[in-house]
Amino acid sequence: MSAAPGGGAQTLRTPGRHGYAVEFSPYLPGRLACATSQYYGIAGCGTLIVLEQNEAGVGHFRSFDWNDGLFDVTWSENNEHVLITCSGDGSLQLWDTAEATGPLQVFKEHTQEVYSVDWSQTRGEQLVVSGSWDQTAKLWDPTVGKSLCTFRGHEGVIYSTIWSPHIPGCFASTSGDQTLRVWDVKTSGVKIVIPAHQAEILSCDWCKYNENLLVTGAVDCSLRGWDLRNIRQPVFELLGHAYAIRRVKFSPFHASLLASCSYDFTVRFWNFSKPNPLLETVEHHTEFTCGLDLSLHSPTQVVLTEERLQYGSWRRLKRAPRSPFTP
Repeated sequence: MSAAPGGGAQTLRTPGRHGYAVEFSPYLPGRLACATSQYYGIAGCGTLIVLEQNEAGVGHFRSFDWNDGLFDVTWSENNEHVLITCSGDGSLQLWDTAEATGPLQVFKEHTQEVYSVDWSQTRGEQLVVSGSWDQTAKLWDPTVGKSLCTFRGHEGVIYSTIWSPHIPGCFASTSGDQTLRVWDVKTSGVKIVIPAHQAEILSCDWCKYNENLLVTGAVDCSLRGWDLRNIRQPVFELLGHAYAIRRVKFSPFHASLLASCSYDFTVRFWNFSKPNPLLETVEHHTEFTCGLDLSLHSPTQVVLTEERLQYGSWRRLKRAPRSPFTP
């Protein structure tokens, strides 16, 4: 598995499964979860694969099958064993990795595919948000058997929903309607609507160091940064991908660094504060790269998913002059 030139890397193949999303555990540095689907999510079932790193490398820890494709995964913020996936049948599944059994609970209210799910990172609340192709986002408390609220306003399928790491009860969403929206769960309504691109927007992420800064990635091949205090135009635009951008992630360690993956088979690393913002391009992928995450525990680790799961260790890059995450 190779995620950055010059760094140590490992590959774990997932035959018959296409990786849609992957996320490092916020608790255990060597553990990660991958949501996968058969036949690119068009038909067939899905599998949640949990992996763990040890001295011998990255290996299988546990897996759970579901009767429809899995499109996203998020770890609990209050229990190291618990996570939630979402699927093509309109449901969310709550899993316990300490138990080799089926889901602890299934939440099914969406009427179409659920493409995004995220667990709130702010203290004092245990909330989950989901985004669906039925054009709604829903708010969940995993201890309650039904949704707490439904958010309507998007006029296209919702591709991404993600909580603010700074502001309690605030999340962002992106959609096929070409907008980025910021929502407040206290008022059950939208706070800000940004016509961010003239194309479908497949991904967004919050900056970990600036509560007002988000980035969007779209079918127009561009990444755009948005300051919520002034939304008339983007504060930066990053160009270089040749096809739609599937996922974008800000670095947990540096305020101006981010990574993106695209249907052009590349992963790119950027520093938007520099005159030449593109730091590195990884081009050796043979499938669409859909899943991307940056480790919360190490500034030199990244994981990617396609037909295989790629886990890159960048420890050696800390000493290299061209490490992508050297500010």
